[in-house]
Amino acid sequence: MKHVTIGIIGGTGGIGRWFARFFEEQGFTVHVAGRKSGMDIPAMAKACSVVIVSVPIGATIGVIKKIGPYMKRNSLLMDLTSLKEEPVKAMLASSRSEVTGLHPLFGPSVRSLKNQNIVLCPARGKHWLTWLRAILEKKGAHIVETTPEDHDEMMAVVQGLTHLNTMTMGIMVRESGIDRAGLEKFSTPTFRKKLKLIDRVFSRPGLYAEIITGNPALRPLARRYAHIAAQLKKVTLQKDRDLLVALITGRRRP
Repeated sequence: MKHVTIGIIGGTGGIGRWFARFFEEQGFTVHVAGRKSGMDIPAMAKACSVVIVSVPIGATIGVIKKIGPYMKRNSLLMDLTSLKEEPVKAMLASSRSEVTGLHPLFGPSVRSLKNQNIVLCPARGKHWLTWLRAILEKKGAHIVETTPEDHDEMMAVVQGLTHLNTMTMGIMVRESGIDRAGLEKFSTPTFRKKLKLIDRVFSRPGLYAEIITGNPALRPLARRYAHIAAQLKKVTLQKDRDLLVALITGRRRP
């Protein structure tokens, strides 16, 4: 199926550009569209058998609603966002095409798909799903198929709690008043890794804020996170070593 033409909305930056290059390397014709460049939406839907939406989370639903009505019945509409439930619902509601939600669990810095995890959320149709799986698995990706709802619940833990923890530590480091150069003089390898993670999150606050606030599955976890933090604060101030060990080892539930 080398004749397949692929359109990527948001293909001029980040993960969209990564997939544009990936599909071109597989021999497919790829058209990309940015905010001010590339095909307009009707032209892309007409020219492309596969259209991928790769824009910021906050803009995803709006773009899907624009492209969906133009999609042909025998085409494929996908998105690459970190959340799946609402984008997949929007794709199903606005189009008559096949629909699959795709979440690459890696960033644009990786060099290949080998040993990388990718989540697929099939929603309508099987023809393009078979094509997509074959391409990704051929290049060494590990594919997980699940529902959009289960995906978002998993991401609440995998991404949500990770980023909450990073944000908490980053704000605490900033409010400590200790300058960065001073911290780095005393840093361990583990602390340096955490500083790099903080830098990455804080360099794109809008993206990570959308991941946190846009996932309903994270809300009960956030409440539990706050409760556990309060318990850890309590045992720390009370200097209760044994209780802290019990909390860490699971012998006592916070």
